[in-house]
Amino acid sequence: MDKKIGIGLVGSQFISTIHAEALQSVADAKILAVMSPTPGNAEAFAKKHSIPNHFSDLDAMLAMDAIEMIVIGAPNNTHCDITLKAAAAGKHIVVEKPLCMNLKEADMMIDACKKAEVKLMYAEELCFTPKYVRLKGLLDEGALGRPVLLKQSEKHDGPHADHFWDAERSGGGVTMDMGCHAIQFFRWLNGNNPIKSVYAQMSTSVHMDKTEGDDNAIIILEFENGVLAMAEESWTKLGGMDDRAEIHGSEGVAYADVLQGNSIQTYSTKGIGYAVEKAGNTVGWSYTMYEEIWNYGFPQEFAHFVDCVKHDKEPLVTGEDGKAVLEVIYAAYESAGTGKKVLLPFHTEVDKPYKLWKKRIKNN
Repeated sequence: MDKKIGIGLVGSQFISTIHAEALQSVADAKILAVMSPTPGNAEAFAKKHSIPNHFSDLDAMLAMDAIEMIVIGAPNNTHCDITLKAAAAGKHIVVEKPLCMNLKEADMMIDACKKAEVKLMYAEELCFTPKYVRLKGLLDEGALGRPVLLKQSEKHDGPHADHFWDAERSGGGVTMDMGCHAIQFFRWLNGNNPIKSVYAQMSTSVHMDKTEGDDNAIIILEFENGVLAMAEESWTKLGGMDDRAEIHGSEGVAYADVLQGNSIQTYSTKGIGYAVEKAGNTVGWSYTMYEEIWNYGFPQEFAHFVDCVKHDKEPLVTGEDGKAVLEVIYAAYESAGTGKKVLLPFHTEVDKPYKLWKKRIKNN
């Protein structure tokens, strides 16, 4: 099969730029269209990235027979509706994290894709980040012995788009935005062993004027096989992005820093590159990444997803994984609200995770 997989992008902002650049390096992919409801955005995006078609209406883009797969880079509260429409149109779907707003939506998305016999793929790039892939390799080959403690932290000074700050549109704060990375990362490292319990501490420490969501969080997971995992997430860390992980095993330890060791120490009065959009203010001293998209694994991720569509393979990260992550996120907000460890499985009818935390704060 020599034909390329036709791709449609939903979204025209920062993450869709990464999607476009990553897909343009995938030999079996061809971006045919981009869609954004904001007047002029899709047209400008298409021109910038040499994409032949642009739309302001999703149904019009989905009507293109040549498009086999869409990539959703839109706000969290739109993921479910877009997925349902795309599945009904027979398109395979890649959804940016988090999967959606709540567990009911997750079930609707998974069921719709199964019914339509299309793939629902969950875009968690940390499972493709080269340093982290090698970190997992050390664990899998036995170099570190039996895993005991897993750690991951992601920190910067706040998100690049307004919808992340709006908890009604995003579903929560830093836990929803970045904690989802850590949860799937831990599940992947630990062979998808079931998570037994969640404990979390959250606060809005700096950005009280911008969000009802949390801007700092610590999340502790206990797996059924006894492995512990701890995530540290922050929207209050100045000076650019931090992304680090550790594996502590019975016979060794390994540390991986995605940015340090791959970067150029930089001083700028204006700020630098992708970090300006993704990790806030990088004026002053910071660390410039070369081939940042590759170092985060985006081209590798999309090469995998395109290959799954082209050759009908099971994706490494699926809609079911996205739902499992979302369940842990809900349990984390419940734990932060109650101050207690929460056992899994966790069921709730609440439509947005942050409400579990805020409801109890307001009652105290």
